[in-house]
Amino acid sequence: MKNKLCIITNIGPHYRYPIFSLIDRTIGCDFYIGDKVASPIKKFDYRLLDGYQKTLRNLFFHQFYWQFGSIAPVFKPYKYYILDGEPYCVSSWIILLLAKLTGRQAIAWSHGWYGKERGIRKILKKWYFSLFSKLMLYSEYSIHLMANLGFDKDKMFCIANSLDSDKELELRETLRATDIYSSHFGNDNPTVIYCGRLQKSKKIEHLIDAVAQMKSEGKPLNLVIIGKDIEHVNIQSYALRKGFDNIWMYGPCYEDEKLGELFYNAVVCVSPGNVGLTAIHSLTFGCPVITHNNFPQQMPEFEAIHPGITGDFFEQDNVGDLMQKIEAWTYGCPPKRESITQSCYHEIDRKWNIHYQIEVIKEVINGQDKNS
Repeated sequence: MKNKLCIITNIGPHYRYPIFSLIDRTIGCDFYIGDKVASPIKKFDYRLLDGYQKTLRNLFFHQFYWQFGSIAPVFKPYKYYILDGEPYCVSSWIILLLAKLTGRQAIAWSHGWYGKERGIRKILKKWYFSLFSKLMLYSEYSIHLMANLGFDKDKMFCIANSLDSDKELELRETLRATDIYSSHFGNDNPTVIYCGRLQKSKKIEHLIDAVAQMKSEGKPLNLVIIGKDIEHVNIQSYALRKGFDNIWMYGPCYEDEKLGELFYNAVVCVSPGNVGLTAIHSLTFGCPVITHNNFPQQMPEFEAIHPGITGDFFEQDNVGDLMQKIEAWTYGCPPKRESITQSCYHEIDRKWNIHYQIEVIKEVINGQDKNS
């Protein structure tokens, strides 16, 4: 068998194809990838990977699930197995135990600890992660929390997260200021952007409340909402009830060329609920990000936000504080636009890209080799 590395994962989201492809090309890996998860997710074509072996059938029962076909790779001569850090995947427990019994190394690629774990869930997760040889976690925040729980910090690595880094790097070289917003809105107001699925957990109504209040105080903004309304939250109707009509319901957009222009020409991106990969998308195209400060309720990408440099944090669910943060970035005296843009680019180039991730994976595997 030419590949010593095996990745067994619950699904292949479209955004992860660039890093999976880079692993495929530079390290060599066999991939066993699940067919679905609980929420609909756009998948890439698994057959694009030279190392693609099999699509696993995920069977769900309540919050737990089993991956049919995932146990067989443990009986093949792989040396390293990279698994999702999901204790609710029952078959992963079997893989972990078999790997230990056969002297192979199991490595987690996971969110790790959020800081909101309690009771049985906390015990379950702690036991589950203790079975891995090493942990690749999305954030330093998670590493810090797990170190405080007694996990060996030397066995934890921050792998961050990424989108289509190389394509987006090429695109950002072409970005220029355009009249996309002044032409659409017919004014030169600062423009705030939200990008992501429209669902209740994102609390977009808090953003509407904040910009409507700013309008009443003589500091008008334009607001662009990009994304599909998957829960019938009817943001535009809510905005009109609040007396805010400078809103562009752009709808879903999957073209990076257009998203690049939209982000680059906005002053700031605001995600009142958790922020996730929206932060990486926004910073990639030079737009700072504002989101809430309750980190146990956040996604790991919040760590790319540095207050006053690449964005800001507001007190969760405090519309007044959110308004103040938006006002500071739109009507206050933030750094010059070029300085902000370069700070956003620097953060992405520093860590949130596929080349950083591949070096982490190589370090983890090389470290295992030294100890084998």
